[in-house]
Amino acid sequence: MKIAVIPARGGSKRIPRKNIREFAGKPMISYAISAAINSRLFDHVIVSTDDDEIASIACQWGAEVPFKRPDDLSDDFTPTVPVVAHAIQACREIGWDVDTVCCIYPGVPFVEVSDLRKGLKILESNASSYVFPVAEYPSAIQRALKQLPDGRMQTLYPQYELTRTQDLELTFFDAGQFYWGRVEAWLANESIHSHGAGLAIPLWRVVDIDTLEDWKRAEVLYEVLKMKGET
Repeated sequence: MKIAVIPARGGSKRIPRKNIREFAGKPMISYAISAAINSRLFDHVIVSTDDDEIASIACQWGAEVPFKRPDDLSDDFTPTVPVVAHAIQACREIGWDVDTVCCIYPGVPFVEVSDLRKGLKILESNASSYVFPVAEYPSAIQRALKQLPDGRMQTLYPQYELTRTQDLELTFFDAGQFYWGRVEAWLANESIHSHGAGLAIPLWRVVDIDTLEDWKRAEVLYEVLKMKGET
């Protein structure tokens, strides 16, 4: 059985009620739920939350909330893997025979169904424990700089200061959208980044929404792409 787990706690600090705040006319969490449902990959699309309002809205958009997330897994410091592991265990107690889980973050208005499908194919054909989308850094990290207290700049990697950008190894970062994983890996608390394979996606589809300014910028981009028929 394949399930999608959307972790959506209620205590967002930087953007209050972020997971259900209206984004381009719909609750933010609805984009993750709709992508999961429309992919037709999952036997169940569930939301793991400690918040009754989030649970209610999630159900309105077609997700299931078969259990409530405990408080000790709902603070600012709880990592993703233990939350998903708890969801797996709770689903097993219901009687679901779960073997593959995709954790989809709730703040991903640019997530695409096709990427969810590609990620599963990679997991099924790969020995890795996880698969997640990555994007190429827009600038070579080997040429990164830091600023000293007196304002002068200094290279982080002096050995690459004179190396041509095209001669440097490509580097990627986690797009922060979703993580396909095998049940055994989630339950064993395996590190996602150390045990995962990457699915490269375009940089323009990666938007990190942590502040209200990020939110406004993302909404503008979403509306532009919507007019062009690309969302």
